[in-house]
Amino acid sequence: MELSLKNPVAFFDLETTGINTGTDRIIEISILKINTEGQEDVLTMRINPEMPIPEKATEIHGIHDEDVKDAPTFNEVAKKLARFIEGCDLGGYNCNRFDIPLLAEEFLRADVDVDLKKRKVVDVQVIFQKMEPRTLSAAYQFYCSKNLDQAHSAEADVRATYEILKSQLEMYQDLENDMKYLSEYSAHNKFVDFAGRIIYNENGIEVFNFGKHKGKPVSQVLQEDPSYFSWMMNGDFPRYTIKVLTEIKLREFGK
Repeated sequence: MELSLKNPVAFFDLETTGINTGTDRIIEISILKINTEGQEDVLTMRINPEMPIPEKATEIHGIHDEDVKDAPTFNEVAKKLARFIEGCDLGGYNCNRFDIPLLAEEFLRADVDVDLKKRKVVDVQVIFQKMEPRTLSAAYQFYCSKNLDQAHSAEADVRATYEILKSQLEMYQDLENDMKYLSEYSAHNKFVDFAGRIIYNENGIEVFNFGKHKGKPVSQVLQEDPSYFSWMMNGDFPRYTIKVLTEIKLREFGK
């Protein structure tokens, strides 16, 4: 089944130096862009992370420091990537919890204004886990009857993700072939930031989702405990979380 698209959709996958979305860096990215007529355009590139690649990461994706020493840095390719996904909805495997938060951090570091929060996002892993809890390789075998021989190659993974979503739409009749519906269905939670440190409560109010102020409205905490803002600004939090917190503070200050 082909996707029903109102906008182009960019499926993407990252290989990285690690799993900390605030401090780790991208070393390979592959984007499979599908236009509204079903035509495909692929952009795959290695990226110099400007930091050593840990051995544990290399054991997973097979990429060594030597493989990326002459590759461009993210700063050098950020604008090209932003143009490539401009106007696109997004899709990936575990992208809500990992790929999108890390990509947002990279764009912020490069000072390139790309608001990924405004995009509809389909996380194929979430659909898979709700329907058939397994791994990407198992999902590929289950839905497509194929072996993922090059798992953790960004392009192989991103193509498998695209094929899985099409098969999911064919298999599950109650899934709507609509990016807005799939984006809402595959969302983990109503996160305000990508890391889930700040979420919307049942009344649509931004509340902290961690620490001593968990469940409290952010605006209330900023008024009653202003030192908490300073603590977060100086703490080891993702840049996008700090960006969201600052926006809330500026909005509340302006009232």
